Amino acid sequence: MISFAIYGKGGIGKSTIVSNLSVAFTEMGFKTMQIGCDPKADSTLYINGGVKLKSILDVIKEKGNDIKIEEIIKEGFNGIICAEAGGPTPGMGCAGRGIIVALDKLKELGVYEIYKPDIVLYDVLGDVVCGGFSMPMRQGYADRVYIVTSGENMAIHAGYNIAIALHNFKNRGYAKLGGIILNHRNVKDEKMKVEELAKDTESKIIGEISRDELVIESENVSKTVMEAFPNSKIADEFRVLAKNIAKDLGL
Repeated sequence: MISFAIYGKGGIGKSTIVSNLSVAFTEMGFKTMQIGCDPKADSTLYINGGVKLKSILDVIKEKGNDIKIEEIIKEGFNGIICAEAGGPTPGMGCAGRGIIVALDKLKELGVYEIYKPDIVLYDVLGDVVCGGFSMPMRQGYADRVYIVTSGENMAIHAGYNIAIALHNFKNRGYAKLGGIILNHRNVKDEKMKVEELAKDTESKIIGEISRDELVIESENVSKTVMEAFPNSKIADEFRVLAKNIAKDLGL
């Protein structure tokens, strides 16, 4: 089993990229699991036809620790195994703590051994990289971290902070930075700015995703681009990104 985490600023298109990557990996023949580590718990929404999966934290709140796997796991499009960590109501608790509880519960229930995924993707909010939000970086979870950014200043700033966190954690056995994913927003000098980020973080741009109206059109029908428009140019961009990541991971 190979695992990696995708981090990025909220609203940067991270979940869209992760969900489409999940589908691309299934096309390559990999059994794939996607775990949302964002308090909004909507990472897997379009893999499940627009149906929001009940989060692990919500199920624990309702039923305590004595829960069943089928209450927190659902198989979506192309057999993608889906789970959502969830989080507290804003202002009512530590969202990072929710991720710790959720990922510990998945291990405790033996989910990885039961479903035997080839690839596990963690979709992680990257505005902060402390506490539970850093958990997917830790030894035993992700083998690599990939950072999603555009050329917008706030997105680049968040990406740099994530890379610095990884650098500071490197002696603790944490995941390594695998590369930067450029999600185009068509801002001025975008490619140049992201290339500078890659240079500053001793990394590389591992893939690029164009700004395309098909993303909105597919989400309007509660699907990923890969499902709704499999023959489109942007679907092929997700396939190229998946192949680049697979190569980086030695798959």
